[in-house]
Amino acid sequence: MSSRTPTKTPLSRDLAPVSVAIDAGKARAEILREFRAQAGSNTFPDLQAYLGSPYPVLGLTTPQMRSVMREFRAANRRVTSPELHALAKGLWSGRTYEEKAFAISLLDAHPRLWNDVSWKLADGWVDRAIGWALSDSLAAGPIAGMVYPKPGRFQEVLRWTKAEPFWRRRASAYALHDFVLAGALDKPFQLLERLLLDEEFWVQRAVGTWLRESWKKDQRRTESFLRKHVRGLPKVVITVATERAQKAFREELRRKR
Repeated sequence: MSSRTPTKTPLSRDLAPVSVAIDAGKARAEILREFRAQAGSNTFPDLQAYLGSPYPVLGLTTPQMRSVMREFRAANRRVTSPELHALAKGLWSGRTYEEKAFAISLLDAHPRLWNDVSWKLADGWVDRAIGWALSDSLAAGPIAGMVYPKPGRFQEVLRWTKAEPFWRRRASAYALHDFVLAGALDKPFQLLERLLLDEEFWVQRAVGTWLRESWKKDQRRTESFLRKHVRGLPKVVITVATERAQKAFREELRRKR
């Protein structure tokens, strides 16, 4: 039995809640009940297609999802890593988009609890994080946060650029989030160079996106990178990467490609 100070049962509405260790199964059931209550009469008939999700979508809004997360965190301020992993794993195994999205958000919200188990868990989700919404939130969220301080993990993500599932290749680009936001562009350019001629549209858009974000941090260096590698670049890479650039530079790249 754990010797730690116990936490409250998640999402409890009892007037005098009993402090107990988190039971992952019960916590997941409470979260699902809250999802259904929050969703109520929400109707977004095209939402599943918009999200590119193969999983059923309940239709919760972003504020509603955040509300459930706030309530969970307020009730479980002393959650441990094993409890976090057990709950996240249980939610990810659920059938709905919201369960999987909440599992990602749950992991992302507790960086102080990350360890090698967290990395293994997130890595195991990548190929099933299908659709831009799940894929990008996973890769730019907890994965990016775990990759940035660990050189060995960046080497793993470099290998994703050759993965057969294209969502993992796309995830490798979004895993650059923390590097790019810090203006540390050596590793982003190293990885993006490997994806420049990828034939998958969703990977091409990701490459363009992170070259655009790199351009915001270091315009001169990013333009030099694009000029160097312009031959054969997919049109969508140029279009997205140069959204903030001058028209003359964009047209120069299109002529040279």
